Amino acid sequence: MKRKPRVCVVGSINMDMVTTTDKMPKQGETILGKSFTTHPGGKGANQAIAAARLGADVVMVGAIGDDAFGNSLKARFRNEGANDEAIITVPHESTGVATIILSDGDNRIIVAPGANKYVTPEMVKEKQDSILSSDIVLMQFEVPMETIEYTVELAHKHGIPVVINPAPFNEIPENVVDKVTFITPNESELLAMEQSIDTSSIKLKIIETRGDQGVAFTLAEGKEKTIPSFKAKVKDTTGAGDTFNGAFVTEYVKEKDVEKAIRFANAAASLAVEKIGAQEGMPKREDVVKRMR
Repeated sequence: MKRKPRVCVVGSINMDMVTTTDKMPKQGETILGKSFTTHPGGKGANQAIAAARLGADVVMVGAIGDDAFGNSLKARFRNEGANDEAIITVPHESTGVATIILSDGDNRIIVAPGANKYVTPEMVKEKQDSILSSDIVLMQFEVPMETIEYTVELAHKHGIPVVINPAPFNEIPENVVDKVTFITPNESELLAMEQSIDTSSIKLKIIETRGDQGVAFTLAEGKEKTIPSFKAKVKDTTGAGDTFNGAFVTEYVKEKDVEKAIRFANAAASLAVEKIGAQEGMPKREDVVKRMR
């Protein structure tokens, strides 16, 4: 493929607000924190930025609020070379935020979806040209499930492959399972899947990420294979899964080879964990190629 892979990400856009403190406050207690930082986030946005840095032409279908966070996040897509024309601004609604309290390796997280609730089937229908002009569609579960179902049906109807990253986990409707190309759960998400559906019938679609234990998938002849992870000096695993997914869809479109795409995505994820922050740590394509050598 001489032109860049065209990747459409339908998903969430958040701002992560992180406060570090020496101890967690008790109910009704006010304490002094040590630091406060904001980081661009949302699984959809993370995966879109990862794909853009790794050489894809990316279009993001999502929603932000009419506020400073939304303006900042939308500008970030442009700065990363991703297409932001399918991101809507919702009046009188906040941009999605995750409020994170960190203390001594422990965390407390509250996610307020905000404008992400407005990534609806109707909104996707309005932006369907972004989907229909893409080589592949990537989604997660931080937008309404009816939107996932509608988008999968639309892409399937037009022969466009779809990858679902089932995080945070939610029960996957049967019509979604039947029509997606790949599902990329981690170990806990796969366990939850197995409690709600018969995964033996869809094992060729499942690509299971196992952290430093590599990635498992099933070959066409039915044999399971594990692609090992790359050695890394781990500083922060935040966004590693999102980097993997953005890298996988980019390379799968380019190579049409699952094994090659997984190996490339493993290398990308190994670089991501060596830096602090989700999007901040996502690598460029030349860095991934260098690590694979």
